[in-house]
Amino acid sequence: MALRGLNACARVMLTDSSRAAVLRGAIQSDCLKCRHGGYYFDTVNQKMEKKQLILKDELKILLYLCQSAEEVFVARNAMYRYHEENRSMAFGEFKFGPLFMRLCYELGLEELGARTLTDPALKGFFSDSTSFNIAIDMLFIKQCYKSGLEVVGDMKKQGVQFNKDTFMLAFATCYKLNTPKSYNICLTLLEEGQTKGKLIPCHAYCFATALALKQNDIERAQAFYSQIMSTDSRLCQNLRVLILAMKGSMKEAVSALTTALVSKTSVFVKKPEFSQEVVNVLRSKSAGGPWEGKVEQVVRPLEEAGQITKLTIDDFLCHTPSRGRRPLGILEQERKTSRRTRRTLQSTLLLE
Repeated sequence: MALRGLNACARVMLTDSSRAAVLRGAIQSDCLKCRHGGYYFDTVNQKMEKKQLILKDELKILLYLCQSAEEVFVARNAMYRYHEENRSMAFGEFKFGPLFMRLCYELGLEELGARTLTDPALKGFFSDSTSFNIAIDMLFIKQCYKSGLEVVGDMKKQGVQFNKDTFMLAFATCYKLNTPKSYNICLTLLEEGQTKGKLIPCHAYCFATALALKQNDIERAQAFYSQIMSTDSRLCQNLRVLILAMKGSMKEAVSALTTALVSKTSVFVKKPEFSQEVVNVLRSKSAGGPWEGKVEQVVRPLEEAGQITKLTIDDFLCHTPSRGRRPLGILEQERKTSRRTRRTLQSTLLLE
């Protein structure tokens, strides 16, 4: 989906200051031996069996060294012990939650991550929105939409602040479920976010609009669509035509398609595309009426021009944009001339 910038599951790297602190702790706790035979994990297990304190740096090291599901379970047990011992104390600037959730992300342990995140015994340990966002995104990718919505509810219950990514993930999950209950949850979250002045991204409004259309609530769909500031994207244009078609505004729908057909854009600019799904709705709504012929007159040229695609609204909504690197041109070329003398580097070196 569009929010899958979170899919870049590269592990969170320590800053220079925290790296130094962790390494100092590592030396003091013989952590440098941990790469051989799981020495460090054995040491932490022994400490937990003896009910000894788990230090913050020890838990950090443990999480950074996890490379398998078994090691994640050890780290999880250490988290429970650490939270039990430090429940009433602030953890400082370091957040364990995002690191643990990224481990679950990388190793495909989405169910374990969700259970750990929503466990009342760890209430307060995951105090940041990033941990919840990663969990919801994991569950969304695995199509575990009910579990994802439960995580959203638990996040709200724990009082963790929603950010723009949370709103988009929550609305996307509600859209995928497409039930009256999920629709009501979406409406409630949207109303609360607007009341509190939260930033709700355009793509979140697109999910809310599409869900309202699926629930045949055209009035609200139009209201949500009106909140989108920039409607030039392919997704927004398709949603607009779909709203007009379902509303019965054939004149405006045909006008939108005609504008896309005769738009005077450069040959290098991709022309607007419309989903076959949207066109089918428009045709069915105009069938047997005075606008049936007009619809066909504008749809056929669009088909001939290749501006009708088999992609659905769902495909548009959940599309992850590619982030291709731009060619650097001259910067990529090896410098062969001196910036000072403008001669070739070889001749300049010989002269000097």
